[in-house]
Order: sequence, then structure tokens, then C-alpha cells
Amino acid sequence: MKQPLAILGSTGSIGEQTLDIVRENPDRFEARILTANRQWERLAAQARAFDADTVVIADERYYAPLRDALADTDTKVYAGDDAVAQVAGGGDTTTVVNALVGYAGLAPSVAALRAGKKLALANKESLVVGGAHVMALAAEKRAPILPIDSEHSAIFQCLAGERAPVRRLIVTCSGGALRDVPMERLARVTVDEALRHPQWSMGAKITIDSSTLVNKGFEVIEAHWLFGTPAEKIDVVLHPQSIVHSMVEFEDGAIKAQLGTPDMRMPISLALMYPDRAIRPQERFDFLAHPQLTFAEVDRVKYPALDIAYDCLRRGGTAACTMNGANEVAVAAFLARRCAWTDIVRAIEYALDRAAFIATPSLDDYAASDAEARRLAEAYLNGNR
Repeated sequence: MKQPLAILGSTGSIGEQTLDIVRENPDRFEARILTANRQWERLAAQARAFDADTVVIADERYYAPLRDALADTDTKVYAGDDAVAQVAGGGDTTTVVNALVGYAGLAPSVAALRAGKKLALANKESLVVGGAHVMALAAEKRAPILPIDSEHSAIFQCLAGERAPVRRLIVTCSGGALRDVPMERLARVTVDEALRHPQWSMGAKITIDSSTLVNKGFEVIEAHWLFGTPAEKIDVVLHPQSIVHSMVEFEDGAIKAQLGTPDMRMPISLALMYPDRAIRPQERFDFLAHPQLTFAEVDRVKYPALDIAYDCLRRGGTAACTMNGANEVAVAAFLARRCAWTDIVRAIEYALDRAAFIATPSLDDYAASDAEARRLAEAYLNGNR
């Protein structure tokens, strides 16, 4: 029996690669629901290619052209953020792939888990912002969360079958596009430079997050929630080759690592098929082509965002929500060439210093915290300080 999928963010990098997995395994999967933010033409093409039952365009300005493009099909067309969450929790899909970018992914994750569906999670912000709520809901509904992030998929694989206590999780970090750029030149970094990730092909927002190490900080927070590991037992190590995706050290000193090429189709397919694995005969790792794997400490002065994320994790409450909201605004401003790369972290610090803090937030509190963080970041970027 085929597994019916809802793929949220199907026109993005993770979404496109998820559809590659569906295409490679037509006997196992069918893409029933597809959503996108603004790329209505690509969404319409995907709907036709996969005979999707339902599509949603989050930006309502593109509803009419999308509806008209699919008028001669049976595909149902909806629009708006609320509709994305509704289709995540509704329909006859059993698995929701959440590949949305940013805070927008939280409500669909909650909707999918409330419906008891399996959540294949690439939207780390669901846990960064609302980890306490999301994990409690998953436990209550007995709804599995399978990580798609390569680092968390690696940890998941290293922990499979283990009963021994964990000494620490070791999250690897490529260093992003700017790892070899001297600190004194960071204020003059261009958008094009920051988007040139040396290993991974990803969307613009996550590539910038990788360059600041905000992304790695968020992965630490995500690892805490997924695996119940406290901050002091999660380490980050620089690994430029991106071959070791992450490691787990056990109390006897043994370390398990998951290795492979920098290809997101591996963690995506595992999240969809677990406990099975995809058959991908074209994927072969050549150790002789990678004779040296190196590791180093992260420069915490050059990358202050990592320690900011650790601090938000220790504080709990709405702290990480504030960090995320400010970061989303600042990254968008940098990509629009409205601010310097170094202003991204400064905007985060500005928002965290001034935002209200709620220790035990509700979903409504997260929404208010997100909105406040965005206002504060805009104020910083506009010079209204």
C-alpha cells in the first residue's frame, strides 16, 4: 500500500528532493498534498506531474493564477497560511513532510501531530520556537517525529538500538560559506559571498543561517528537544568536509558516527521509510576520494550566534522564539541588501535584550513573542534604537 504524503514547501530544496524520492519509489509513495509560499508556477507543474489531490499557495496574491493554471484538472486549490495548517492536519495523508522555512512551519507541525500523523521534520523552527509544546503533543498523540536535518538524522541513526546512557551528542558543522573569511572582513561580506556554501545546495535563508552559525545554534536546540539531551551534553565541532554528519559518545567512551556524502536525499528517504532504507545504487561513498577528515573548534568570537542559541536553550520559554523572529527579519534584510552581514547577530542581540520573556508560553504567547521580535529587529535595522 502506498504511503500518501503531504509535502509542505514542495518547491523548495528539501521539497524538490522529497519529490525525487517519490519519483524513485512510485510503488511506496504518492504525493497527495503539495504547498508552496509564492512559486505558483512550479507548484502547478508539480501538481500535474504527481497528480496531486490538493495544493495550497500560502501567499494569497497567487491564488488566482494557480487556480487558473489547474482549472482543467481535479486538483483542489487553496490559499493562505491557515490553509497550509489545515491540509497538514486533514485529508487522508499519513505522513507530513514539513519543509517550510521559519516560524511559518510551527502551526502545520502542530496540526499534523494533533491528527496523529507521522511528521518528517525539516522545519527546525518548529522545535526551536515551540519545542516544549511540540514534543508534549507528539507524546500525547503517539505521533512519531522523524528528523530530516542531516545532523539529527545522523544522531537518530547512531542512537537506534542503543540502551546505554549518552555522554554527549557531537553535532558537526561545516563552517558555512564564510569559514575562511577573516573576521575583520565580515562587515563587508556580500550576499553572493554568503550564499556560496562549500558543500550543501540549500535555500537562501538556511544558507545565510549557516554562514552566521545561527543554523547550527538552532540545531543544538532541536537536538535537545528531539533526544532529551541537556545543553551541556551537546557539543559542536567544525568539520569542513561535511562527511561525518554527527556523532554520539556513550558513557564507555565509544563514539558512533554516521558518514556519507552531503546529499539530503539520504536523510529524507530514511525519514519516509524508517525502519527501511532506500535502495539507491548510484550512491557510493569513496573513502579514497576523501583521504582526510578534519575537525576543529568553532571560533566563538567570530560566530557569537552559537553561544546566543545555547543561552536561549538554557533560558527556555520564549527566548529562542525571540531569537528566531529577529533572525528571520535580519536575514531577509541582508538578502535584500538593506543591512550588513554583521547586523544579523546584532539585531538578534537587540531583540533579546528588549523583548518580554515568558517562561511557560502558550501557542498564542509564541505568536506574540514572534511578532515582538520582528518589530524590535526592524527597529534596530531602521536605526530606531
